[in-house]
Amino acid sequence: MTRSSLKMTTTAVAAVMFAQAAFAGDLMLYTSQPDADAAETVAAFQAANPDVTVQVFRSGTSDLLSKLAAEFAAGAPQPDVLLIADAVSMETLKADDRLMKYDGANTEGFDANAIDPDGYYFGSKLITTGIMYNTAAAEKPATWSDLTGDAYKNLVVMPSPLYSGAAAFLLSGFVEDPDLGWEFFETMQANGLTAVRGNGAVLKSVASGENAYGVVVDFLAMNAKKDGSPVEFVFPPEGVPAVTEPVAIMSSAKNVDDAQKFVDFILSDDGQKLALSQGYLPAKASVGQPDWLPEGTSVKVMDISVPTVSPKIADNKKRFADMFGG
Repeated sequence: MTRSSLKMTTTAVAAVMFAQAAFAGDLMLYTSQPDADAAETVAAFQAANPDVTVQVFRSGTSDLLSKLAAEFAAGAPQPDVLLIADAVSMETLKADDRLMKYDGANTEGFDANAIDPDGYYFGSKLITTGIMYNTAAAEKPATWSDLTGDAYKNLVVMPSPLYSGAAAFLLSGFVEDPDLGWEFFETMQANGLTAVRGNGAVLKSVASGENAYGVVVDFLAMNAKKDGSPVEFVFPPEGVPAVTEPVAIMSSAKNVDDAQKFVDFILSDDGQKLALSQGYLPAKASVGQPDWLPEGTSVKVMDISVPTVSPKIADNKKRFADMFGG
């Protein structure tokens, strides 16, 4: 090795060591929150914890999990803490011993459906899926079973579980429900249900009148209504599935103390009020409800066992794709 190449190598190593030292006290967050939500969440956390600097990798849940898988394969997972869309992904990571149990998390007052009973991940909000309809529609649906009626033939659209995590959770939750099961989807197939790429496409279709009825996440429909779109939203009394955008500490976390502070913030009243201000239904009901939710509205969350549905989601999505197209 020449003296110049040795000098370059030494300089490069020093640069890497400097970078590692510079970031040694930082908290590394991987999140699938929308950009604006992620920026607000980090800013609020750092305002409450000014001694902590947060580094963020933000992407969709699928991309984020692919990045994590590559890091696991290389033996070098980077995040200290995760804040991602759904508990199913967390359950998979938990089963692979990738999450750290946090017994100190304060979950008093939280919806039981949002919290891992073993203490490995904690839901930050309830993003439910219900029924939206155009105000010009002839029928006004109230229950899930209404959508299977003759009056709704060829008029219902839903996000494909192949693209929407909320729809995938709905699919697997319905399949496990003795009053719904695959029979619901078979009946909906015969009734002309259309599956589209995502919740946004459902909103556009129903708001424009292309389809009269849609299965969609709550806040999209409610905020569209508030902004003047001709839509209404129904929380069926049988219950609605809810994804919970959980937070968890990685078992490989290098900065456990600050990761615990981040979880504490998300679960705190301030963290829950932040979710509320962003337009979501908080997982802790006592902090309030979003302005789009009419006073007195009853929201029954379906009791869906995440450990039960998680191993079945891939097979359920394949069967759905065979029925409705990929």
